[in-house]
Amino acid sequence: MRHVLTTADEPTVRKITESATAPGAWLKAFVSPETLAPWLAPGWSVSGGPSFLMTAPLRASRAEVPDGYRLRTWNRAGVTRALVRTPDGAFAARGRIAVTGSTAVVDQVETDPAHQRRGLGRLLMATLASAAAEQGPAVGVLGATLEGRALYETVGWRVLAPLTSAVRGPGLVES
Repeated sequence: MRHVLTTADEPTVRKITESATAPGAWLKAFVSPETLAPWLAPGWSVSGGPSFLMTAPLRASRAEVPDGYRLRTWNRAGVTRALVRTPDGAFAARGRIAVTGSTAVVDQVETDPAHQRRGLGRLLMATLASAAAEQGPAVGVLGATLEGRALYETVGWRVLAPLTSAVRGPGLVES
């Protein structure tokens, strides 16, 4: 189960986290970790480091594939995926984007550490934005880690809000 709160307050977070007792339930809210943590019911904890909700205009464009890499894109069930491999087929980078009406959501952008700082992140973001823009949306959104934020800002994305995740732990906690 996953709860995404576009506006979060203490009573709402408490109600959700007290009633969602299944291990592995998630809550995401557009507040800082310092704000969310004290609102969580026992058995819940903030997960991961600082994250950010980001947005950017989507434009159709072409990006050059860096020498020594191959880019493959495909669409399945409304999700466009991009995969970058080395000539011998090893994983280098990936990402995906889904059109959700007037916006598109970028997800799971990842570059293997051995292939970072070679333009693959820029390639993925341009490829994904272009694929979505061709389907109509003018705006993209994504949840970024602190490390990802640096890449996204260099390609024109901006922070809208902090984004904090919390997860229900494996055991029930008696209060």
